[in-house]
Amino acid sequence: MNTLEDLPLTILAGAPLAELESRPLQPYSAESLAFLGALSRDLLEAPASRTFPDVVAFAYWCRPANLARLASDFGAHQQRIGRGLTLHVAPTNVPINFAFSMAFGLLAGNPNLVRVPASLPAQAALVCQAIADLFASPDHHRIARMNRLLSYPRSDEITRTLSARCQARILWGGDETIAHLRRMPTPARCVEIAFADRYSLCLLDAASVNAADDDELARLADAFYRDAFVLDQNACSSPHLVLWLGTHADTLDAQARFWPALAGQVAQRYELPAVAAVDKLAATCRLAADLPATGPCVTHDNGIYRIALEALPADIAAHRGSHGLFLEHRIDGFDALASIVDARYQTLTTFGIDRTTLTERILSLGLPGIDRVVPVGKALDIGVIWDGHDLIRALSRIVALQ
Repeated sequence: MNTLEDLPLTILAGAPLAELESRPLQPYSAESLAFLGALSRDLLEAPASRTFPDVVAFAYWCRPANLARLASDFGAHQQRIGRGLTLHVAPTNVPINFAFSMAFGLLAGNPNLVRVPASLPAQAALVCQAIADLFASPDHHRIARMNRLLSYPRSDEITRTLSARCQARILWGGDETIAHLRRMPTPARCVEIAFADRYSLCLLDAASVNAADDDELARLADAFYRDAFVLDQNACSSPHLVLWLGTHADTLDAQARFWPALAGQVAQRYELPAVAAVDKLAATCRLAADLPATGPCVTHDNGIYRIALEALPADIAAHRGSHGLFLEHRIDGFDALASIVDARYQTLTTFGIDRTTLTERILSLGLPGIDRVVPVGKALDIGVIWDGHDLIRALSRIVALQ
């Protein structure tokens, strides 16, 4: 299987692989901005999109005003061009990540081969069709020639063949999947960005929760709901551990306000499948048995399970929740992070915390992890700076003029 056209795969959007245009563009080219702007418009106007918050979020991110801001922030102080053909192996547990991944490749100036999850969830199918429709328009002829959305069952042979022809790869998956993909040969100058297993947490200031009025508390609960429940805690940036900063008394009072407010959001908005409910109960039992020094497990109907930790084990990142299962612990100060944070830690969401002071402390402590410090409600806001990478710069090269 030596040629791309011989590969047994399905092209969801784009012409046959033999017609692929592999010449790159410059970052934030007019062609890529026009295409993504049109995609944003079409998705936001599609009635079916309203069913899927993740589709709406992607479409909103692609709107022309946001892309213009990103282009302005990027600047033009260096002559850059895309690295070349880029392979994207998208995750299966976050349906719309393939679209963000493709957008990053486009904005960097690259032609892209994007493997879409073979299961093709409904929201992924919706975005694929919107992309295919735009590819058919003469207004986006160059972008259509440069990009393909592909689907195929897990196949090392296909992925190996594609990898051998790429100048960059963006890999999403668990640690084992990433390690397996990295063993596949690539061209010597191929640049690789891997988004492997990550762990994220939330830090709430107890006094601030107690001081919040009812409207502020409702907004906090809504924001936390979006971080955790929209993707069932499957996103690498969704919180599994909730840390409370404050005295013991303040923390008890804050918990008595926050969790019932969140439970109200869950009861109104979240549908827990029966099989997930069983899995969550089993996971709760395992965590209670495996973790040392656990306090009581508190439930709020079937929507939220909370396991209190009397101490933070160093390997807490190995213990994760889903569908509304959270670990929680009280801390006295930011330095407590040093005992647990390793390279797996990605996003720290906060409420009532001075994020500048917190970030400065993370840097001064030399923590090997935590790539993002964002307000509660912003955990899922993916962008061109992700997992500690400046993606547009990493996926483009400099043409030095001296």
